[in-house]
Amino acid sequence: MPKASEIKKNAAVEFNNSVYFVKDIERSVPQGRAGGSIYRMRMYDVVTGAKLDESFKDSDMLTLADLVRRPSTLSYIDGDEYVFMDSEDYSSYNINKESIADEVAFINEEIQGIQVLLVNNAPVAIELPITVELEIVETDPSIKGQSATSRTKPATLSTGLIVQVPEHISAGDRIKINVEERKFAGRA
Repeated sequence: MPKASEIKKNAAVEFNNSVYFVKDIERSVPQGRAGGSIYRMRMYDVVTGAKLDESFKDSDMLTLADLVRRPSTLSYIDGDEYVFMDSEDYSSYNINKESIADEVAFINEEIQGIQVLLVNNAPVAIELPITVELEIVETDPSIKGQSATSRTKPATLSTGLIVQVPEHISAGDRIKINVEERKFAGRA
């Protein structure tokens, strides 16, 4: 049983006789009082999808639920349902767009390295690779003779995501995006 300070994003924990999927963690250190950090976790019930915000002391013990990661690829999108196909046994996993809202901006048909997270054989979320390659569909034209400083400009990607890119990048280029930071990571 790990302490609350050892829990990471995308972990599944058992709490109040239910299994919750941890989507976000905020750490705060209260001023003027002895003791450790407070971890505020935003969790979602894997069965009902209900949101729960709960705070834990860093020494609180939590029980991890069985979480299985399956390598998958995006098969197709059906309205608000994203359908992923398991790369090993070809079974399909339907995941609602709401439960993967943060990851939707990085998903297209070409993306490789997606992991579908299963709790009790039910798909609850996806895990993306560290970087993804996307194409720029719209950005301001590059201007020769600009200053030597590294200035950036907004670029709209094929999925609708807008990121800041260096001035020398133009529309039609494929770039790498750091998923965690949502930032430009280089040319593809």
